[in-house]
Amino acid sequence: MVSLTFWLSRTNRHVWCHIIEPAESDRIKADRDYVVQLSDWTDKDPMDVFAKLKKQSDYYNYNQPTAIDFFKDASDMGLEKALSKRRMWNRARMSPTDLADLSAATYTYLMNGTTPAGNWTGLFKRGECIRLRFISSGTQTYFDVRIPGLKMTVVQVDGQDVEPVTVDEFRFGPGETYDVIVEPKDDRAYTIFAQTLGRTGYARGTLTPNLELKAEVPEIDPAEWLTMADMMGAMMHDGMDMQGMQHNGHNMKGMNRMPTVKVNHAKTEYGPSVDMRVDTPRTNLDDPGIGLRNNGRKVLTYADLHTIGGPIDQRDGERELELHLTGNMERYTWSLDGLEFGQSTPIHFKHNERVRVILHNDTMMTHPMHLHGLWSEVLSPGGDFQTRRHTISVQPAQRISFLVTADALGRWAWHCHLLYHMDAGMFREVVVA
Repeated sequence: MVSLTFWLSRTNRHVWCHIIEPAESDRIKADRDYVVQLSDWTDKDPMDVFAKLKKQSDYYNYNQPTAIDFFKDASDMGLEKALSKRRMWNRARMSPTDLADLSAATYTYLMNGTTPAGNWTGLFKRGECIRLRFISSGTQTYFDVRIPGLKMTVVQVDGQDVEPVTVDEFRFGPGETYDVIVEPKDDRAYTIFAQTLGRTGYARGTLTPNLELKAEVPEIDPAEWLTMADMMGAMMHDGMDMQGMQHNGHNMKGMNRMPTVKVNHAKTEYGPSVDMRVDTPRTNLDDPGIGLRNNGRKVLTYADLHTIGGPIDQRDGERELELHLTGNMERYTWSLDGLEFGQSTPIHFKHNERVRVILHNDTMMTHPMHLHGLWSEVLSPGGDFQTRRHTISVQPAQRISFLVTADALGRWAWHCHLLYHMDAGMFREVVVA
């Protein structure tokens, strides 16, 4: 049952959203209902921003490692380990703070089109049940959303009802929607706080019973470095060091005096558009992601999501399709199987066939992958149905499986929903015939 469907369109000056109400009555009941649309905005010409990224991919990264960070590491872990840590990242020719391509250096983050200083406000009465329909419509931003002092019960994801799960915080990226229920018990104001994954800025608003009441705005959490598990996946996730990764055609043997496991992917093309590959990706869905791990709050993960009613199609996959999410940070190229859009050929689905799809992330960035026209039914690591999505966020060094029923004839887009990744080539055409 689809209870909320939306399309987002962006021109140089406007973002808008169209909401279509369900034909059937809504299972989720609330006293008040607010749309909370999160977005990002730059006064720069978007193509100028893109040109800067092509020339220097970390141009907007203001959280790069400094001498102060090194001395802190030396104090915390000892000089030898601090040197080893820096040496490893230098040899990898990667930055541990490559969390997001763009930052508050060029972006202003908006809630319902309002800046943090503007403070979008929603009214409520104590004891009311309030439904907040969060829509992530930024061009390039992942938001981590929480309301200090209020638990959020997630009831719908991408317009699909899910078994209610109560959390303190959730992360979502462009194209994703999360509906939550909150029930304020006190006559006080609450801040809706949405900090960016890169920890450079935030959008915010207020829920309040009285326009005279204000709520404290939290400090932005410290930016965290990517971990070895974010680089190499399962081998590091399982406690082994520096195995299972190839970088720019060279193995990384000796970086921590550990052997390298070399596995080639027959279906994946590697060339100048690919500077990293992960041979042992992790398949777990219970990781909230960098910056949200062990932060003292209950953070939503994909493992918590269970779509009510089960899969639309009970069939297993008739065949398997594997795609690698690939890129080269120095060149700022993004691709699927090492091929940018324009170099690739369409993916073909037979009408009404059931396909098992695997997305394998060979990069150190999270990609919200959006398949137009067709539902993607995410599977647990054990192969059981988990949740129905139209946009799937694949974390660094992660491998996610899902089932697709090709029930919509036509030509469809399949792309990363980060605008500049899509423009740089992480895009494929899908033909259902």
